Amino acid sequence: MFDIGWSELLVIAIVAIVVVGPKELPKLMRTFGHYAGKLRRAASDFQRQFEAAMAESEADEVRKNIESIRTGLDTSVLDKPVMLPKQENTSPPQAVGPPAMAPVPVAPPKPKRAPAKTKGKSKPTAKRRKAPAKS
Repeated sequence: MFDIGWSELLVIAIVAIVVVGPKELPKLMRTFGHYAGKLRRAASDFQRQFEAAMAESEADEVRKNIESIRTGLDTSVLDKPVMLPKQENTSPPQAVGPPAMAPVPVAPPKPKRAPAKTKGKSKPTAKRRKAPAKS
């Protein structure tokens, strides 16, 4: 919208501090923000009303087109369904599509073993008996 860079904003801020003064600057900025918000709300409201009017005019145009199509058609045509297929053959309908396939057996998933719970130490093993000493 506006092509204002950071350098221009800095110049505007310095001029505002010099002209208005540091004590009155917060009040000035608050007032400026208040009026900027009012301006944005008014612009948004105007845009919303404009879009609603455009949608309404387009809807009216579509309604007029549909009415002109309806009045131009023969009324006997409107009583009949348009998209029904013609019945040429009296034989029963046959299935169309790929042939049926037998289901493929699937092996059940193997149960997972729970990992051994250790607390940093290994489990004690059974003590072996020492062979008796030969004399």
